[in-house]
Amino acid sequence: MSPTTIAIIVYGSAFLPLIILLGLSYFNKMPKWIWIIYGLTFLICAFGWEIWFTYGLVDGQSVNIRRPAALNALIPQNINWLVNSLADAGIGLNGLLYVWLFTKNKSTILDKFRWKELLILTVFFLFQNLIVELYIYQAQLAAGYQLSWAPLAPTGPWWNPVLFVLGGKSVHLQTQLPWLIMTPLFYWYARRLKAKYRPS
Repeated sequence: MSPTTIAIIVYGSAFLPLIILLGLSYFNKMPKWIWIIYGLTFLICAFGWEIWFTYGLVDGQSVNIRRPAALNALIPQNINWLVNSLADAGIGLNGLLYVWLFTKNKSTILDKFRWKELLILTVFFLFQNLIVELYIYQAQLAAGYQLSWAPLAPTGPWWNPVLFVLGGKSVHLQTQLPWLIMTPLFYWYARRLKAKYRPS
């Protein structure tokens, strides 16, 4: 995948959900708690792994070292964590959209713990993360490059086995851990926030 194509995907994933949210809010079609979930997801992803991976803060290599120069020019290091975190926040809301789509009574999503809802989020979050690792960021995550330790990637670069290989491309534990940990955390605070801001 060319650097230009990657940049288009990254910027689109970062800003399209935000534009949609702003549009829905303008027409009063967006509950307040959705914005809070979006903002909280952004913060958790930024401080949970994106900043750490971008700058290689603990025994890792910065994104400038792991990427080709052309991609560094299109997505500068100092905004890399920002656009990735915005995209992550959008992924969180997309997960909620899939939960909503696969629920018969739309108004009851997140009202109580349901395995079905958690399963939908898990499948979507991990699937999109696999696509990112295998196709979008494969060149900067391949063997030979070292990602930083991060709060939501607690095994760090020190224990990072290959989970499986698909089409000659490897999938590692460290890059899957953030969304694996994020899934139940996201489901928990999404449910709490909907309950808190539910109209009485």
